[in-house]
Amino acid sequence: MNGRQSGRPTLEQVAARAGVGRGTVSRVINGSPRVSERTRTAVARAVAELGYVPNQAARALAGSRTDAIALVIPEAEARLFAEPYFLDLIRGVSAELAEADKQLLLTLVRSEQERQRFEQYLAAQRVDGVLLASVHGDDPLPDRIRELGLPVVLNGRRTEAEPVPYVDSDNIGAGRTAVAHLVGRGRSRIATVTGPLDMYVARARLGGYRAGLTEAGLTPDETLVANGDFTEEGGRQAMRELLDRRPDLDAVFAASDVMAAGARSVLREAGRRVPEDVALVGVDDSPVARLMDPPLTSVRQPIEEMGRTMARMLIQDVAGTPDRPSRVLPTELVVRGSC
Repeated sequence: MNGRQSGRPTLEQVAARAGVGRGTVSRVINGSPRVSERTRTAVARAVAELGYVPNQAARALAGSRTDAIALVIPEAEARLFAEPYFLDLIRGVSAELAEADKQLLLTLVRSEQERQRFEQYLAAQRVDGVLLASVHGDDPLPDRIRELGLPVVLNGRRTEAEPVPYVDSDNIGAGRTAVAHLVGRGRSRIATVTGPLDMYVARARLGGYRAGLTEAGLTPDETLVANGDFTEEGGRQAMRELLDRRPDLDAVFAASDVMAAGARSVLREAGRRVPEDVALVGVDDSPVARLMDPPLTSVRQPIEEMGRTMARMLIQDVAGTPDRPSRVLPTELVVRGSC
């Protein structure tokens, strides 16, 4: 009797044989340094006894790597290529991985079926780690990746208490800075176009906007808040709502440059001059901001540097020398003609 079972053994069976959790088995198979030698030995013995994927397991337990990193963006192609944010992020990630001689695998996950297929791909140990962008509050993928034993770093975070390592920018500060600038230019009926509020980044910028109003002695007014979705069309729709609801508004803080562009087109259609009638501020300091008429005042976040930092953190984690778990990079106001 050699202890082997009929049929293809599963990860759960290996975990039961070794007396550990499924995630621990995945970490051992992936060569993670976050496992004790005793546990590693128990899992290796269970793998051998059960004959669990012997070819892949042997390579992983020997410490081999694929030298491939997945960058996952759960958005449609139209948004990926329409928004400068993602292109700058990809540029930063790609540059850092190239310097480390790592291969970039860009993956779009747009449905539950694609998410499941991607999880199967990860379970086959085809990448060394995952970078994940545009995370929403209910996204289970970061936790699932960790359960598979793979290092993961997020671009942004799902909540204030995000347990998964992330790189973010000071989104609360972005909202406060924008409002302080608008108040300093004599504006007092300041509206905002938010991002989707199931994303922490949108809630943080909205929180910064409200904090900025309070600090300036202005009472936050929910009639001056309209929800967008980080798209140009979302900015248009939100601006129409705001003008219908509060035609007396004299400034708008849009939570992205792309939404600010949409808001600008609606203001023009309504005969409102920027900045004479309505001052306008965005976030990102993207090419969109520089090309608008007038050029858009925007809170700059270092998107390309965020991508580089994410990739650097992940590479260190894969190598077994993880950096401090999370970073928040500063933002700064770039003043142009719109305010």
